[in-house]
Amino acid sequence: MRELIGMEVLYERVAGLDIGKASLTVCVRTPGARRGRHSATRTFKTTTGSLGVMRDWLVESGVTIAAMESTSTYWKPPFYCLEEVMEVWLLNAAHMKAVPGRKTDVRDAEWIAQLLEYGLLTPSFVPPPAIRRLRMLTRYRVQLMGDRTRETVRLELMLEDASIKLSTVASSLTTVSARAMLAAMIEGETDARVLAEMAKGRMRRKIPDLAQALEGHFDAHHAQLARSILDRLDRVERALVELDEAIVAACEPWAHEIELLLTIPGVGPRVAQVIIAETGGDMSKFPSAAHLASWAGLAPAMYESAGKRTPAGRRRGNKWLSAMLVEAAGSVGRMRDKNYLAVQHSRLTRRRGMSRAQVAVAHSILTTSYYMLKRDQPYQDLGTDWLAKRNEEAHTRRLVAQLEKLGHTVVIDPAAA
Repeated sequence: MRELIGMEVLYERVAGLDIGKASLTVCVRTPGARRGRHSATRTFKTTTGSLGVMRDWLVESGVTIAAMESTSTYWKPPFYCLEEVMEVWLLNAAHMKAVPGRKTDVRDAEWIAQLLEYGLLTPSFVPPPAIRRLRMLTRYRVQLMGDRTRETVRLELMLEDASIKLSTVASSLTTVSARAMLAAMIEGETDARVLAEMAKGRMRRKIPDLAQALEGHFDAHHAQLARSILDRLDRVERALVELDEAIVAACEPWAHEIELLLTIPGVGPRVAQVIIAETGGDMSKFPSAAHLASWAGLAPAMYESAGKRTPAGRRRGNKWLSAMLVEAAGSVGRMRDKNYLAVQHSRLTRRRGMSRAQVAVAHSILTTSYYMLKRDQPYQDLGTDWLAKRNEEAHTRRLVAQLEKLGHTVVIDPAAA
């Protein structure tokens, strides 16, 4: 491969890894004869034993830093194997230009190693092992909650096929009353009035509507499907309870940070746990709050050409964190102007719509979390009138500037206002 001429080598002994599912190619770059650079390339399997052999070879070669592309989840075993003995960088594939010409694993590994030795790469954020384990738990919980939602939708579609309109009366098909009615229908009860009388609490006021909604053609085939769906829902619910307990136990080292985050409006235990799991709770890893927001995908992307900047929508970022923060922003929107974030949500909803308002509030929550965790301070609300005051001050400055431009001398007396 052609050398990058005229550039200074920043890292003397480096390794570039091109990773696949079954094998990986490693290129080691070390000082060569006559002030040149020497390359050695080998291919290894991705099994644990073979990765150990690769690690020993890199250590013997004096490699101090290695870089690899973030290929699916295949990067994890090599990364975990090497991080104990050297500095390892995980690279975003979009940040590296492909090698021109014929593309092979050897060329890719050489290109990564060459870019690394000249300091032309930027590593992605990879949290420490404890945070990685917590991440697996919180992300699996999101997947289980998705499974629960999908099973509930399947149950509703099946009831529609049987002309049962229970979901139009009951707030959810998983409430105690709805589950009791479904269990009776599975056991063979067909009298809609008897089924409606199983309603409990406030739902009893809807008995006449329930009696009409429960009239349909629920046969043995529907009963078999309903039994299977409800059984899967019960298993998911039990798994979620066990998972919540495991997450609470795993979050004990960050109990203080979670306690701080819970003071933010709209942030509950699950949102706080996800913020810790995705960011690591250590804000020193991010240069600024703007950098964190960009990494999470909550900062607007900008396209600049010929000195002109144009918005280009949202950035791609950490979907697990951004989705949870947008959900928290939705909770803030239901607080009806009780705090600064709720007022921000209300004002932006009127101007830009619900979706953009929630993304903006999610950005504010993340920015607030950054400074709270960095300074070890609880949430301090700006007040419901902060935005109005800021607009009044800006308007005052504009008027003063206009008057001064006309040659007037302006003296502002707030007490007389």
